[in-house]
Amino acid sequence: MADAHSFDPTILREYDIRGVVGESLTKSDAYAVGRSFGTCVVEKGGDQVALGFDGRLTSPELAEAVLEGLMACGLAVKRINMGPTPMLSFAIRHLETGSGLMVTGSHNPADYNGFKMTLAGKPFFGDDIKRLGEMARSAGYSEGSGSVEDIDVREDYVAVLAQEHEPMRMARVAWDPGNGSGGEILNMLCSRMPGHHHVVNGIVDGTFPGHHPDPTVAANLVDLQKHVAEHDCELGIAFDGDADRIGVVDGRGRILWADQLMMLFAEDVLRDDPGATIIADVKSSQVLFDEIARHGGVPVMWKTGHSLIKSKMAETGAPLAGEMSGHIFFADRYFGFDDGLYAAVRLLSLLERKGMTLAELRDELPEVCNTPELRFPCSEDRKFAVITEVEARLAEAGADVSGIDGVRVSTADGWWLLRASNTQDVLVARCEAGDESGLARLKQDLSGQLAASGIEAPEDL
Repeated sequence: MADAHSFDPTILREYDIRGVVGESLTKSDAYAVGRSFGTCVVEKGGDQVALGFDGRLTSPELAEAVLEGLMACGLAVKRINMGPTPMLSFAIRHLETGSGLMVTGSHNPADYNGFKMTLAGKPFFGDDIKRLGEMARSAGYSEGSGSVEDIDVREDYVAVLAQEHEPMRMARVAWDPGNGSGGEILNMLCSRMPGHHHVVNGIVDGTFPGHHPDPTVAANLVDLQKHVAEHDCELGIAFDGDADRIGVVDGRGRILWADQLMMLFAEDVLRDDPGATIIADVKSSQVLFDEIARHGGVPVMWKTGHSLIKSKMAETGAPLAGEMSGHIFFADRYFGFDDGLYAAVRLLSLLERKGMTLAELRDELPEVCNTPELRFPCSEDRKFAVITEVEARLAEAGADVSGIDGVRVSTADGWWLLRASNTQDVLVARCEAGDESGLARLKQDLSGQLAASGIEAPEDL
């Protein structure tokens, strides 16, 4: 019998398990995750599971501890070793395991690590993760004697990515995987595609010497923008630490945020699937929802969070979904999970079919005035309370509010959003208007609500 185990409560998050290795996250935690998750697999009638890990320095050791926990539940483990999270998602389907576990710290700093899980083909999050904590505390594990088999799925995964790529003019493309776990796969993919490919920060290095691996932060795209300029590239594409998120700049170095990319992808998908439902999170531009409708689609605004979006896609049968964080999900000709590498290939193929550069397409997109996603500190015990307080004041004032995820307030000027992060001690805000004076008024409204709850507004407001 295994011993009971208690996790640091801060690592059991809404969508995954994540913490600082050696402080809030240890090797014994990894073993307990393996035992607990393995028990869930057995309870679902499963007898096998796929296991992968990213390029962080601590990932091999943590993956070994997870492996021991999974095998102690009697499971046959198909270990695909180091690679991006989407490759693990691919392996779950390709190897028909149904369930899988990825050891990854995603876009967090180098001293973090964690675990993302899929159970019986569905996202594993929220109450599922809370139950792992309860299971570990009671040591109520399945018992057995499992096995491990090392399987290299890299060639099969790259082949599926490459087959989506239409023959392209010999364009110049810059790439920045941020020294993350997508680097090796990216180099394999580039060797199969026509064109001139220039890769920066392409060597997998868990210390992330180039820059922090989060392409939603403009400062982390500077290397890519320089690379685009130096090599006269048509566009540049970046990924986060485990390559399930994408960041893009055009040939003039302008960043296209995920909701702008979604406008391009939505039009493309709706051409072949008219009337389809397209999902985007509450942080996305109103222009995206308007564009989906203009092209004959059914726009659905939904909660932020990759697990929540995947679940909504399954519920609605949507062929496409996306988040401002750079998670883009294709069920159109693909598997419905978020894959930055696949989104990149789809973007290149879209440009080829249109016969246009990304900069030309960017010039055709509607112009709006908006803030980027603003994240600012708020304690764990206050962040959700602040949203409740703001919501109550807005209701009393008769404001036009959507409460799908936090509060999204529509006014004659545009809209503003305030929500509590499910993964960090922060509040998240965004404003969008038709012009600068409208944006200033929205910022003032939001700042006023924050002040009324005793929260200092970020500098950008």
